Amino acid sequence: MGNNEKVPQAPTGERLLPGDGNEKASEGATEEASEGATSGEARAPTAQDTPEQKGLPDDSCPCPHWGYVLEGRVTFRFADRDEVFEAGDAFYLPPGHIPVVQAGTAYVQFSPSEDLRAVSEAMARNMQAMQTA
Repeated sequence: MGNNEKVPQAPTGERLLPGDGNEKASEGATEEASEGATSGEARAPTAQDTPEQKGLPDDSCPCPHWGYVLEGRVTFRFADRDEVFEAGDAFYLPPGHIPVVQAGTAYVQFSPSEDLRAVSEAMARNMQAMQTA
């Protein structure tokens, strides 16, 4: 991201960084809200975007999310389908999805705090293991 590029702001003031294709793993920020958590993410695509979700039920995200794509395109893979969302799309994701995010994508999502905390902890362990491997 260049020095003159503006960083989109989520409604809570959380900074969202669009992916530029150089990310090695998920970049995100989470801010607790009274009944849930707000999470902004940007990630580069990979051929298989699942190693960080290993060990979660069905190796997919068990947390529901509600969100909005600010820019770019994101695909969420389910066992029986793919759902694709582009800039300007609002979405709901039930449990059981795997995100595949194109470079240049920024989105904001809202998730139940406890569910998101458990997923974030598992993903952090997996990313740490990938870095030390």
